[in-house]
Amino acid sequence: MDKNSFFWKIVRGELPPPPCAVTLGIEFAAIDGERGTAEVTFEAKQEFLNPAGNVQGGFLAAMLDDTMGPALTATLDAGEFAPTLNLNVQFHRPAKAGPLSGVGRVVLRGREVCQLSAELMQNDKIVATATATAIIRKM
Repeated sequence: MDKNSFFWKIVRGELPPPPCAVTLGIEFAAIDGERGTAEVTFEAKQEFLNPAGNVQGGFLAAMLDDTMGPALTATLDAGEFAPTLNLNVQFHRPAKAGPLSGVGRVVLRGREVCQLSAELMQNDKIVATATATAIIRKM
């Protein structure tokens, strides 16, 4: 884990988050690189809604990916990145425009292959969960 990596600079506000994370309205609540956990918040905008008035599932999937990603990225050394190999999302209830919170964790961290999981909540109720596989690579 390298506390001077671009990721930690983003967490500390020294660098801006990636544009996709800005679009999702991400804010870091708590990151623990030792444990491989992340707590984040998002702001679902009106532009994220489908015709039924619910947040479109692709935005929820992106939020879950942006919850698990930081949990793993916080554990990486300088010059490493970890693209997602697969993402499995389960939708539990509709989400509305407004704040959502996510909790992500590294379930298993191998030398290369890692297993991740996350929950996304609104009003203290789970709206979606996900698991993912990521692979650690050198830049």
